[in-house]
Amino acid sequence: MACFLAPATEAVVTTVLQKVIKKKEENHAEECHNDGKICFSDKLGWLNGMLWGGSGLLAFEHLWHGEITPFFPFLTAASNPADTAEMLHEIATSGTAMAALVTLVWAGMVAVTSKLSAKTPTPQKAGETA
Repeated sequence: MACFLAPATEAVVTTVLQKVIKKKEENHAEECHNDGKICFSDKLGWLNGMLWGGSGLLAFEHLWHGEITPFFPFLTAASNPADTAEMLHEIATSGTAMAALVTLVWAGMVAVTSKLSAKTPTPQKAGETA
């Protein structure tokens, strides 16, 4: 019914967070992109892409099945109080579970890339000696 609202809400929060972190990283740019490391704001961008993409696909699926309408209240379940309770339960259970799973997968991606970048030798600049 509206399970896509939970990951979409997380996507909004992480997008704002990414913008704030990116602005702070710009002040310390030499620390962020040195030694082939990936900035945290870039890693947070991966999470945003996963959340926005998944939410968009889910919203399209709900639109396809007629659960979203172009007129108020936009969600068909919101027009009936009994359906609204069921919708809120679905958001709290399915939506939150999907958002948490996507975040866990992203955390795994970050952990793997951190391990790989720690093992990768840093490239030497021209004129430097080891």
